[in-house]
Amino acid sequence: MATKILLVEDDRNISELLQLYLEKEGYLVASAPDGRQGLDKFHSYNPDLVLLDVMMPVMNGWDTCRAIRAESQVPIIMLTAKSETDDKVMGLKAGADDYITKPFEMKEVLARMEAILRRTNPTQTANSKQLSFDKLVIDMDAFELIIDGNKVDAPPKEMELLFYLASTPNRVYTRNQLLDEVWGFDYFGDSRTVDVHVKRLREKLEGVSEKWCLKTVWGVGYKFEVL
Repeated sequence: MATKILLVEDDRNISELLQLYLEKEGYLVASAPDGRQGLDKFHSYNPDLVLLDVMMPVMNGWDTCRAIRAESQVPIIMLTAKSETDDKVMGLKAGADDYITKPFEMKEVLARMEAILRRTNPTQTANSKQLSFDKLVIDMDAFELIIDGNKVDAPPKEMELLFYLASTPNRVYTRNQLLDEVWGFDYFGDSRTVDVHVKRLREKLEGVSEKWCLKTVWGVGYKFEVL
């Protein structure tokens, strides 16, 4: 079955060009001109990935992203002319998985999409990917984070980051290493991307167990420490 993409973009020229390009690559694409219509389309279309503009009428991309993330862990890539770091961090805090600044090349959008879909689609992974620790299960086959017996919602990038760190307990990774391995070598974001995701993970994991922790190694990076 073809992968379904929801494109929420108010610039008609950009929307039409992206839709034509992605359909040529074999994707099924539905589009909406603003965030409110985008949410309606999201509920009826059930996409595998969302391409989401930031500056839109009626409802902006940040609010739309938060609304989607409140009910779904579908991958979200934000498209925007805003290139400031604070704007990127705001998008990541809203729950986005990636961020592409306009103007962009169609090949870049496709590459980012394919990278995220590979990492978030468990059917493309032959080997089981599940890690278990005291009161913690990271199940990448089902994309489920289970904390103290309860399933906890976590966006794909948080899951991937935690799984990567926990796969090699007590090993320290720099922020740049984590960007390369989790976000991909073609990701052009900065190290604050990692900091934002670690902060969100800590909010979910804080106080769960005394046998492990997500630890900052000051001046270096992060590690999943097993005590």
